[in-house]
Amino acid sequence: MKLLVIGGTVFVGYHIVDAALKAGHEVTLFNRGQSNVDAFPEVETLIGDRHTDLSALKGRKWDAVIDTPGYIPKSVTHTAQCLQDAVDVYAFMSTVSVYQDYLYPNKKEDEPLLELEDPTSEDVRQYYGELKVLSERAIESVMPNRGIYFRPGLIVGPRDPMDRFTYWPTRVHKGGKVLVPGQPDDFVQFIDVRDLAAFVIHTIEQKHTGAYNCMGPEHPISFLHFLNECKKITNSDAQFVWMDHEFLLDRKVMPWDELPLWNPKQGETAHMTHYMEVSNEKAKAKGLTLRPISETIRDTWEWDMTRPTDQMRFAGLKDTKEQKLLQEWLQHHG
Repeated sequence: MKLLVIGGTVFVGYHIVDAALKAGHEVTLFNRGQSNVDAFPEVETLIGDRHTDLSALKGRKWDAVIDTPGYIPKSVTHTAQCLQDAVDVYAFMSTVSVYQDYLYPNKKEDEPLLELEDPTSEDVRQYYGELKVLSERAIESVMPNRGIYFRPGLIVGPRDPMDRFTYWPTRVHKGGKVLVPGQPDDFVQFIDVRDLAAFVIHTIEQKHTGAYNCMGPEHPISFLHFLNECKKITNSDAQFVWMDHEFLLDRKVMPWDELPLWNPKQGETAHMTHYMEVSNEKAKAKGLTLRPISETIRDTWEWDMTRPTDQMRFAGLKDTKEQKLLQEWLQHHG
């Protein structure tokens, strides 16, 4: 197939292009030419800006477009309009955060979606899920029944720039007492970026349109199971110190930003109780395959070890803050 990939050089886009090339497809990139420009020197790159200049796409045809960095409905609409006669399928990277709430487990694709009170807002940080909903609808409006909407949760693996998974195997590897939030039996979900990329290409090949929750592992696993795998893979002597939600929240510890995979399930996040217990049955029935978490942990950790030690990390608890919290907790709880 001939595939157009918007972006295609950073993390998710990079792995999608890699999967497409390995499957024997012809890929064209469309981006601003600013990030990781040497990623695929053998691939044609069209330079432009989806927000202001789509002229490089005019007069071309592809079997499908894969849109990984689409967030703003207005620009997604313009892209879809530009490509409606140029592609057969519009594959869009959405998010599992499109659903109204997570008050019960096993969330499926036909559940109610978020609504944005002010449809003119473009505040991605505050309305990430809502804007993805509007983007999905924009594609469907322009190209009815030709859209594929991938709804992943936390995407993890080598080349992840956000560190929201990488923190754990690397921290566990350091050993000693490790601060862990919540309870050992709390569920966690994530998907290896390589499994997601393979499913994107497979779904386009088969033209399976519609929405798909893209979550792994096969079934939600406990936080303790995940951490024990990190400990085994990194050959660590780590001792896990579990701290309750109230203690951490009272001390202004930030879920996800400072302690990734932490879902407090109370207060402002009470509606997110089962956020990491989403159904992936539809996607698996259409060909999603998921590698063992041990492989994801090992490959992510080994990749992280190649990065400079002084490189900025975007998520994770600072050592000094962790030690202060551990000291305070152990003084009161032993």
